[in-house]
Amino acid sequence: MHDRPVVLVVAGGSGIGADAARKLAETGYGIAVMSSSGKGEKIGIDLGGVGFTGSNLKAGDLEEFAEFSYKRYGRIDGVVNCAGHGPKGGILEISDGDWHAGMDCYLLNVVRMARIVTPLMTKRGGSIVNVSTFAAFEPDADFPTSAVFRAGLAAFAKLYSDNHASDGIRMNNVLPGFIDSLPEKPDRKARIPMGRYARVSELSEVISFLISDASSYITGQNIRVDGGLTRSV
Repeated sequence: MHDRPVVLVVAGGSGIGADAARKLAETGYGIAVMSSSGKGEKIGIDLGGVGFTGSNLKAGDLEEFAEFSYKRYGRIDGVVNCAGHGPKGGILEISDGDWHAGMDCYLLNVVRMARIVTPLMTKRGGSIVNVSTFAAFEPDADFPTSAVFRAGLAAFAKLYSDNHASDGIRMNNVLPGFIDSLPEKPDRKARIPMGRYARVSELSEVISFLISDASSYITGQNIRVDGGLTRSV
């Protein structure tokens, strides 16, 4: 049994996931990182933890990643679910196949991982953090499948968190705006009251907080980290 809490980072080969893995390792967590590119495997090993190459779109890969990590550490205390970029296009031009792909990318990846890790967390509790989007509640035409299915993710997180609060398992979503790991576009920057894209590290700080016991009374929430981009209150 590993003597430190252990966090699995799904789709952690770059961007928010990779930075969150580094932040959590610095904070003292045992780390396991998965990505489809192979970069996550290297990051996990470089951080003194576990690395795994697989797709978060495949239930079998998620199961194998969790089992592999559990065998290495003997425990799972947290999960950070990230995702790549799903299909885009005109709202009536997106095919049925692409809608299904978007559901796999943005919603079912979390549902499947929750099924896998919840039985492993019930003895000591844990925290699941899902990286969502600012567009979950204020849909943006540039990110149609993300907006639709991450609105569903907000509902899933609330239902899950209500059901497993008594087990000491929490689930929260982080809603980033535009991040500096992506190319900056002047029209998007102009929409942000803070006048800049977020630093990836600013997301990692929030993810680390939500994974930790410092946020022990926060569950079922959608935390915006968007520089004021969204308007609803």
